[in-house]
Amino acid sequence: MQKVLFILSFLLRSLLQDNGIPEIQFSRNNMVKVASRYSASLHVVVDLQALHCCNHSLTKCAQMKVLSRSQALKLRFVLKCRKKVEPLTRRFSSSSFSNGFPPSSEMNGKFAPFVEENSTKVEGIRKAVFDVCGILEKRAWGPVVENALDMFDEMLQPELVVGVIRRLKDVNVALHFFRWVERKTKEAHCPEAYNALLVVMARTRNLVYLEQVLEEMSMAGFGPDNNTCIELVSSFVKSQKLKEAFGIIETMRKLKFRPAFSAYTTLIGALSAVRECDAMLTLFNQMQELGYEVNIHLFTTLIRAFARSGRVDAALSLLDEMKGNSFQADLVLYNVCIDCFGKVATVDMAWKFFHELKAQGLVPDDVTYTSMIGVLCKAERLDEAVELFEELDRNRSVPCVYAYNTMIMGYGSAGKFDEAYDLLERLKRKGCIPSVVAYNCILTCLGRKGKVDEALRIYEEMKKDAAPNLATYNILIDMLCKEGQLEPALKVQEAMKEAGLFPNIMTVNIMIDRLCKAQRLDDACSIFLRLDHKLCTPNAVTFCSLIEGLGRHGKIDDAYMLYEKMLDSDQSPNAVVYTSLIRNFFKCGRKEDGHKIYKEMMHRGCSPDLTLLNIYMDCVFKAGEIDRGRALFEEIKAQGLIPDVRSYSILIHGLVKAGFAKETYKLFYEMKEQGLHLDTRAYNAVIDGFCKSGKVNKAYQLLDEMKTKGLQPTVVTYGSVIDGLSKIDRLDEAYMLFEEAKTKGVDLNVVIYSSLIDGFGKVGRIDEAYLILEELMQKGLTPNTFTWNSLLDALVKAEEIDEALVCFQNMKNLKCSPNEITYSIMINGLCKVRKFNKAFVFWQEMKKQGLKPNTITYTTMITGLARVGNVQEAKGLFERFKGSGGMPDSACYNAMIEGLSSVNKAMDAYTLFEETRLKGCRIYSKTCVILLDALHKADCLEQAAIVGAVLREMAKSQHATKFS
Repeated sequence: MQKVLFILSFLLRSLLQDNGIPEIQFSRNNMVKVASRYSASLHVVVDLQALHCCNHSLTKCAQMKVLSRSQALKLRFVLKCRKKVEPLTRRFSSSSFSNGFPPSSEMNGKFAPFVEENSTKVEGIRKAVFDVCGILEKRAWGPVVENALDMFDEMLQPELVVGVIRRLKDVNVALHFFRWVERKTKEAHCPEAYNALLVVMARTRNLVYLEQVLEEMSMAGFGPDNNTCIELVSSFVKSQKLKEAFGIIETMRKLKFRPAFSAYTTLIGALSAVRECDAMLTLFNQMQELGYEVNIHLFTTLIRAFARSGRVDAALSLLDEMKGNSFQADLVLYNVCIDCFGKVATVDMAWKFFHELKAQGLVPDDVTYTSMIGVLCKAERLDEAVELFEELDRNRSVPCVYAYNTMIMGYGSAGKFDEAYDLLERLKRKGCIPSVVAYNCILTCLGRKGKVDEALRIYEEMKKDAAPNLATYNILIDMLCKEGQLEPALKVQEAMKEAGLFPNIMTVNIMIDRLCKAQRLDDACSIFLRLDHKLCTPNAVTFCSLIEGLGRHGKIDDAYMLYEKMLDSDQSPNAVVYTSLIRNFFKCGRKEDGHKIYKEMMHRGCSPDLTLLNIYMDCVFKAGEIDRGRALFEEIKAQGLIPDVRSYSILIHGLVKAGFAKETYKLFYEMKEQGLHLDTRAYNAVIDGFCKSGKVNKAYQLLDEMKTKGLQPTVVTYGSVIDGLSKIDRLDEAYMLFEEAKTKGVDLNVVIYSSLIDGFGKVGRIDEAYLILEELMQKGLTPNTFTWNSLLDALVKAEEIDEALVCFQNMKNLKCSPNEITYSIMINGLCKVRKFNKAFVFWQEMKKQGLKPNTITYTTMITGLARVGNVQEAKGLFERFKGSGGMPDSACYNAMIEGLSSVNKAMDAYTLFEETRLKGCRIYSKTCVILLDALHKADCLEQAAIVGAVLREMAKSQHATKFS
């Protein structure tokens, strides 16, 4: 009995640890009591006869005081949960009684029939599993399938249920079968059945019923085992569906389950590869909350991800947390810190870690030196890099090839190719043949510097030391294509094939991308069509490059057909493909098709990224859909994304163009509150909004703030502020800013010159306006229609009509076509100086040009004709204007009434008088006096009385206003 208690004590301690219960000490007196209580809670039944079989082996190891690992496993096999389902291949096998548990001959004699009987039973269950699966996989679930299943007597056995579920390949079928068994047995399933169902979900990557199944398990008082949890997460990680894998963990946590340690580490590692730092940190914190012991490897993974993403403060906080948990940084972590922090933060920080690791008693290895050299080279601190490289090389009998390659790349990036060639020679002198990697580094740098001929020379030389690989050929093809040398690139591709290497997908992608950018779409399509999909299968980048190339050059229908082909080839389009299609559909004026693409993307489950939503919002605003543009800005937040500076810039620019410049102020401070750092584009959008909403002083302050932050104002920045100042007559300040822009070398455009000409013209400073026009033309710029209209309007207002006519002729001589506004200005000016016949000539010329007169033009012409007595022509013009849908204004009505009254057409004038009042247009006092006089002369006394009453009311109203 003592031995039994000892074994039971060991077993219970193991079970407690496996179930997350703290280890406790057992005394002989309370062992049976504790064992019975705990075994009851776990539904444990102790087979004392089986324990008795262990007596012989336990006697041998009595001096060890503890069971060996194999003995413990055998013992735990004897103790079974009430509904525990062992694997069919192991259950009742004779091996269960070997290695530490040898049965006596007497026991062998007793167990032989028992084992034989159960082996037959196992075979029967295995056959039943196979038969049931055959029924389930051949037909859709329904009454016929249920009737067929009723034939199996073993259906109620848990072993059969678990075996069937594990073999099924469809979650829906598995769940139907699962529910059917429940209905037939009227009992809850065992944990193994639920775990088997979850494994099917993992295998088929279908999570529709995950939460439902987990909730049932929670209510039953058990959860998924560790292996199932790991398989669920790993399955989605392998298929790169990290969002779904994260959702599995979140669902389990919501239902108070404890996800497996390996499930967490697997998902954190996968998220690290795509730099989903926030999700990684969430999982990391959950692990600590659950009591898992995090290790230095996990800290290293998180620190690397945060540092590489540029989130230096968060990475440093993790480093401090690690030290606070008494973890000592190892060499691997220091190497990660040197590499990552050095590249995204400062070189000084990298140096800090380099010296700190030495202070901790660690010895820098080749990775340490190479990482530090790489950081220094990237920061263009070449002298320090060379010093560190020489220190490493002096202390080594065998050259560190990685350090040499890094230093060669550093020299090449700095354009010091002679020094790079010297390193190659030094390697040879030390007995090392330069690898293909070293030559590829040099070729890459030569390509970046545009030294194609030199690269081809090095390529020929490298063949003496190292055989070119695929990367070598890809580098050469890429640089030749970038330089527009497509034929030599094709020859290099042929040389690759002759060397026994065949173009891989990277080669194909380079060729297609460069050919598309060179507008050689037929050649790009030809390469795509000639691809042997068995040797080189096009990937998302291939399709994306060709779709973008076709769409950019207006072949949007071909691009869409290629997108459909991508779907047929089981390639999943990513956000980049959809971005290209949306942008190019809008660019071609097919906005409805662009909207359909977005809806299709959402329907296919492809989540939009911030770049896509920004471009989509920009397209929508440019298409004039203001409300939809606003909605897309909110959609960014709804998708769990954070609007960036570009998002706000697009929104502000779109609203300003649509006439909602007053909203700029609110959006600007919203950006500030979120801590966004404005770039030049954002400043331009905000400054333009402030100027158009009348907040010119605020715009001027932002211009100064921009300069303070080291951002160079562009022609757009200066143009917005100069235009804003010109519109509020602060012309001297506008001109000073204009001169400042010239001194800073800003390439000023016609728009800025026109703003100044318009501003000076409106205040009558015509000489200065002429000087600016002269400077504009001397610079080689051509005045546009707005420029000429601004000058013409200034001359007309100054009644310099002859000068305006000369200016108008110069405009036509310079091939700048007048528009409706130009003719309206000229007709108005000629009418002002009573040159109505000349004005009518412009009217006729305007109509010959196919230009439609606007309300101002009609009013000006009608008023002019009426005032000089050409009432009949004025009336005809007036009727045509109304017949074409025009809306005459008060000036037009009053001019016609006065004209008709002056030619003794009093009743016609009175009819128009009543129409004017009915339309709600204002009647002038002078018009009433002229009409009243005409009505008296024509003895229209009743109508005269009405006009007189209106005139008296007008006089009373004016008197009341005067003394109010």
